[in-house]
Amino acid sequence: MKHYLQFTDFTAQEYEYLFQRAALIKAKFKTYQKHQPLVDRTLAMIFEKASTRTRVSFEAGMYQLGGTVLNLTSGESQIGRSEPIADTARVISRMVDLVMIRTFGQERIEQFAQHSRVPVINGLTNEFHPCQILADLFTFFEHRSEQHSPLACFKGKIVAWVGDGNNMANSWLQAAELLGFKVHVSTPSGYEVDQSIAGLRSGECYRVFQDPHEACEGADLVTTDVWTSMGFEAENDERKKAFHNWCVDTAMMAKAKPDALFMHCLPAHRGEEVSTDVIDGPQSVVWDEAENRMHVQKALMEYLLLGQQPT
Repeated sequence: MKHYLQFTDFTAQEYEYLFQRAALIKAKFKTYQKHQPLVDRTLAMIFEKASTRTRVSFEAGMYQLGGTVLNLTSGESQIGRSEPIADTARVISRMVDLVMIRTFGQERIEQFAQHSRVPVINGLTNEFHPCQILADLFTFFEHRSEQHSPLACFKGKIVAWVGDGNNMANSWLQAAELLGFKVHVSTPSGYEVDQSIAGLRSGECYRVFQDPHEACEGADLVTTDVWTSMGFEAENDERKKAFHNWCVDTAMMAKAKPDALFMHCLPAHRGEEVSTDVIDGPQSVVWDEAENRMHVQKALMEYLLLGQQPT
């Protein structure tokens, strides 16, 4: 049994399979071909943080795979009434086949997985967001499909991360070290990435820039996130001041390669972390990126429950 709690839980070869499998599953979806290998399987979704894309992508995806879904929030279950996480895991995992959790600290999902009898997926924690990076990389592969192999597509590329050194940044660094590309990181002072959280073996997969324009120089992909993540709302005013110069605009995109893509995990605040003309411009692939959450997660759920499937 495998869990998917952070990007490093899989090998590069497993990602090669997942991206190729996601492409097949998406192609079937677009041509109205049924793909239902998870009939009679049940996914339990536990939300301690609000969600739009995570809930819709997992729920719609599981139904399309032929399975069923249970949606739980902390206010509707005993996990919000001080029941130990270990006890909740022991009970729920006896009744379902798969669990997705969107919560705060990584230690909560790690503890749940430790006591679960079924695979557990990280739908987002304060430290990591692996499913989003899975979708982002798949989207890049789609738009650079002249390379037949996903791994060859990523090798040697440059991703510019502009903004907060948050869970998305940590997961990008993990992906870079595993798949052989480099992340140019630019954050305001006091909001840097923490290499120890990502668990990197070295700092060779990323480079830090004080100037976000310099970070975007020669990038194949420019990406960002909101300035204030969930759970940090009390810092909103302070963060707006600190991040003022970290808005991805046309000047920043002009520093990147002419064919560079722009991504954002959404929801976006136009005029803050990204300008309207960038997110709604020709280099933006944010809507493909959002849709692809569903397709890669379908491949992920199938893999966790059934293993590799023949094409």
